[in-house]
Amino acid sequence: SLGDIPAFDVAAAHDLYGKLLQPVEAAWLNAKSLLIVADGALGQLPFSLLPVKPVKLKRDNRLLFEGYKAVPWLAKTHSVTLLPSVASLKSLRGTRVAAGPRRPFAGFGDPYFNRPQFLSARKTLQPFEVAAGPVQTASLRSKPATRTAGSVTIENLPRLPDTRTEIEDIAHALKADSNRDIFLGEKASEDTVKSMDLSPYRVISFATHGLVPGDLNGLSQPALALSAPSVTRGKEDGLLTMGEILGLKLNADWAVLSACNTAAADGKGAEAISGLGRAFFYAGARALLVSNWPVHSGATTDLMTTLFNLQARNPGLSRAESLRRTRLHMIEKGSARVDGKTAFSYAHPIFWAPFTLVGDGGGAQSGS
Repeated sequence: SLGDIPAFDVAAAHDLYGKLLQPVEAAWLNAKSLLIVADGALGQLPFSLLPVKPVKLKRDNRLLFEGYKAVPWLAKTHSVTLLPSVASLKSLRGTRVAAGPRRPFAGFGDPYFNRPQFLSARKTLQPFEVAAGPVQTASLRSKPATRTAGSVTIENLPRLPDTRTEIEDIAHALKADSNRDIFLGEKASEDTVKSMDLSPYRVISFATHGLVPGDLNGLSQPALALSAPSVTRGKEDGLLTMGEILGLKLNADWAVLSACNTAAADGKGAEAISGLGRAFFYAGARALLVSNWPVHSGATTDLMTTLFNLQARNPGLSRAESLRRTRLHMIEKGSARVDGKTAFSYAHPIFWAPFTLVGDGGGAQSGS
């Protein structure tokens, strides 16, 4: 329930800011965009959620979590891009956009992992719901709990029906051809991805489970889970592995891994980011958007829709700045609505901070 979401420890977060960024503050404070190469576990820390000043949370007045609006987050003043290495920036920015006509978006979401999911797909599931009485619940796109099971295949993965809405909303924002460029349900298949020409697309999104080695029987590489062969009747196994991603030919400004499992049960989640991310970079993507924890369904749809509407309206805006402004929107104006009424604010960082921009955040602007 929403009451189970812990209070964000702003004091500890500011203490971390004091250890990591404040000692060199004079060198970067007047900049607008920060490029960070983080080591080890810091690679999974969204630096944007660090408060730059000591602060005490204000009490919520009308909405749950609205006290977080007043926190001086780093996101309010600076955009942040994570880099795999210093050299990677030169490599990514040195990649020229291939000539020829480009399409705005290709999206893959709501795959079916078994026949029962396929047969029940028409049932409507709300992104979040409010239980009877004062307890409110929030749907999270959690990583599949497979590590404790003796034998797990793609057929055991839970469906993510709300990812369908997200893909459709991004397609609408970018004015994509939904009949040609959107692949949902049984169409979100490995056969489809590997057989089509992805090079014309500016933005490519995979809204599904991200898996790390050991999550499924025999899985030895990070992978994206797509519709199972029992549903598609295709030749592939439904797992788009790191090696197979390396074989794709992309020319994408963004590759979005939404609802991706980036934190494995054994603490080796950073390998999933670096493995899948490195594969997408080698395949031709200039920037990657990944999640650092299980994301709230409604907030993620709001974030993605806002982000790509902003990009569509402001084609000269850098990717990093677009994400920063989207975070500000989530903090200041974002909220969940139930039965036509505002239920709670998205100002808590659990809603607006999970997604990290990795790679070239500069985009159309070159002054990062």
